[in-house]
Amino acid sequence: MDRREIAALLAYIGRLDPRSIRTDEGEARDQLAQWHELLGDVPMATPHGWDARVAARQHYRTSPYQIQPADVVRPWESYRRDRLALHWDPTPSADPDDQAAWTAELVGTRRAVAAGIAQPAYAPAITSGRDGIDPRLEARLREIGSCIPPAARAALAPYRPARAAREAAVAQGLPDALSVRCGWCLAQPGEPCRRRRIGPNDGVRAITPRATPHPGRVDLAAQQAQHAEQAQQPALA
Repeated sequence: MDRREIAALLAYIGRLDPRSIRTDEGEARDQLAQWHELLGDVPMATPHGWDARVAARQHYRTSPYQIQPADVVRPWESYRRDRLALHWDPTPSADPDDQAAWTAELVGTRRAVAAGIAQPAYAPAITSGRDGIDPRLEARLREIGSCIPPAARAALAPYRPARAAREAAVAQGLPDALSVRCGWCLAQPGEPCRRRRIGPNDGVRAITPRATPHPGRVDLAAQQAQHAEQAQQPALA
């Protein structure tokens, strides 16, 4: 804000709180100089949501004390942090081999977002809805069925037998045993069952993951799936 904007802000604050009005010319000049020194880099308003008068009004709505420059600076800094937290750096249009131009464009975009001149650029993502999905992407997802192609999944199966067994069971329409807690080895949902090796003195020597879940865990998952299906039947009826 320049000195004229600071004067306009102080006049607005004076309407909200007459205590802040300086009737003496010297005191008014000192107040203007102090606020300009502290708020010189804070804009009066931006095209995207910031207004120093709103910050002043919010102060008096929540506090009985006279406003200070810091009571405007704090909301401004929060505004800047929030906008930068939402911002995802887009790929600059500058030549990547020109490091100076590339960096300057990134920095300039961030400064424009933080200053409220430009809107944050959000990270691209695949939406959960059906509208707006690229047909090529939809065809590719139908083709592979997963982010891991079938050939890669088959190559990884020997190195993660528990995951492979779980995927095979789900593919066959069987309940997902790893979705429940195992009552035998106490493995938590999502974790494979564990095999205990007992030493000569009945002490546990080692615990290794099992490729297949314990039978009791499979039965428990089947029971829960059956109960869930029965609970849905009245709703469907």
